[in-house]
Formats: sequence, structure tokens, C-alpha cells
Amino acid sequence: MSKPRTLLEDLCEHALSCGAQSVEVEYKDSREWVFVRKGEMAFGAANFASSSREAKELRENLYAARKKPVRIAIGGQVWILKVSVHDSFGDDSFRVRIDPAPKLDPAAAPPFTKKQGQYLAFIYNYSKIHRRAPAESDLQRYFQTTPPSVHQMIKTLELSGFIERTPGQARSIRLLVRPEHLPTLG
Repeated sequence: MSKPRTLLEDLCEHALSCGAQSVEVEYKDSREWVFVRKGEMAFGAANFASSSREAKELRENLYAARKKPVRIAIGGQVWILKVSVHDSFGDDSFRVRIDPAPKLDPAAAPPFTKKQGQYLAFIYNYSKIHRRAPAESDLQRYFQTTPPSVHQMIKTLELSGFIERTPGQARSIRLLVRPEHLPTLG
């Protein structure tokens, strides 16, 4: 089963839907205030009582993303969330940059695992034979695994930049790895 989206990821998705490039979180008046920033303009997106479950989750998400940037897929594109922490009158305030993930260098062989390589090779061969991308059920039948396992692998391949998908559209997997870099399907 795939891990659920975090509150931080949901807030960043909302920011992107508004055309914003960053999210800011500040503590004021016993609340966590969330602002989305588009250029020089910022506007309020949410606020939570500092003692609430949501505020605690958001702070945990922010501190974790500060240590290790988060990769998320939104709208068929992969984004990297980078968090910086600033002092704001004795309390931490946060700025989350939402940057597009860099694309793979098509000339270099990508660093995928053996299992990922087999999924990529299957997607390539299936698409070549059937002239359309495989459905997750096709992958499930071939690899004899569960629907959640296949879905998680697809999400992992997308977050790694090996494939792209169109949200809400069936059979929309597009391979981003050159065929010469793929292993033989075994």
C-alpha cells in the first residue's frame, strides 16, 4: 500500500494550482499560518491552531523535508520541495520552494534497480507491440503481483523520473528512458 500524502504535500499541490512557487508557514497568535507566494504577492491559504493535530503534522513534515527534500508528483510532473527555516521573533518560520525536478540526461544510463528495469522493459515492449501503454492490470498479470504493489512501483518510477503519466487518464504511461538503456525483459 502506498503511503498517504502529507499535509505539506497537499498544501504544495494547492499552491501550484494557484500558480504559486512557494509556501511559507509562520507562527503567530497561537496559530500556524500558511501563505502561498506567487512572485512578490503572498496570500493566506490555511491556518491551524498550534496545538492541533494538523499543525503538529505540518511542523513534522517541514522539519523532515528540511533534512531531506521531498519529491512529489503533481499534475503529471515531478516536483522537489526544499524547506528552509528562519527565525521569526524567537519561533521558527518556514519557506518551502517548489521546484520542478530535473529531467534525466537522455545520454546517460539511468540508475534504476533490477526490478525497476524489468518494469520499464515491460512497459517499452508492451507499448511497442500493442501501440498503447499497459494498464496497471497488465503489469499485475505479467509480474504476478498485487494491485497495490504495481501501483507503488508506478509511483516510484514516476517520482524517479523514469516515466510520466497524465493524471486521470488510463494507459497514459510514457517512458522517459531510452530503449538502449533498458535491460532485456526476463
